[in-house]
Amino acid sequence: MPYNLPYVAPGQVIGLLGGSFDPPHQGHAQITREALKRFGLDQVWWLVSPGNPLKAKGPAPIADRVAAARSLMDHPRVQISDFEAQIGTRYTAETLKRLQMLLPQARFVWLMGADNLAGFHRWDRWQDIMKMVPVGVLARPGDRMSARFSKTARVFEKARLDMSDSRLLGQGPAPRWCFVNIPMRGESSTELRKSGRWPH
Repeated sequence: MPYNLPYVAPGQVIGLLGGSFDPPHQGHAQITREALKRFGLDQVWWLVSPGNPLKAKGPAPIADRVAAARSLMDHPRVQISDFEAQIGTRYTAETLKRLQMLLPQARFVWLMGADNLAGFHRWDRWQDIMKMVPVGVLARPGDRMSARFSKTARVFEKARLDMSDSRLLGQGPAPRWCFVNIPMRGESSTELRKSGRWPH
């Protein structure tokens, strides 16, 4: 295989947590641990992106962010990947298309915080993403209401799984999504950059 990707056994359910991780922090780690439990995932991959198309300023060098992520998230079922840099895209729809082509034996679930769901309709090909893979949404502090009444939540209302069925998310075809409320840390990458604790 030309790309450096983690091993996937047939039928495994892989959660994908994409983002700039500029820098990675304990909030990312908590989301990941909760996603493994709540959505019945075999693995979670952090997809460290080259940059966010919705942000004007570029992030720190990707090698630094990947190294920081690996240092922070040391878990046997969590992998850190720069796949988007390898294939040369910053768009989630293209990333998912390539992963599904390269790893047809895997079942992928896209993971996001509730704040991302609130603005998801601004993502490139957002409706295609919802139809490509199941989506697991984990609530962050203060973002629950805006996510529940977001454009994406309204458009795909009939595809929503009840929270009690969250572990079945990756077992069926898209579109299907599930919103779970969990106790969350308030830490953010923006705050860490402003505080000077991230040297980029």
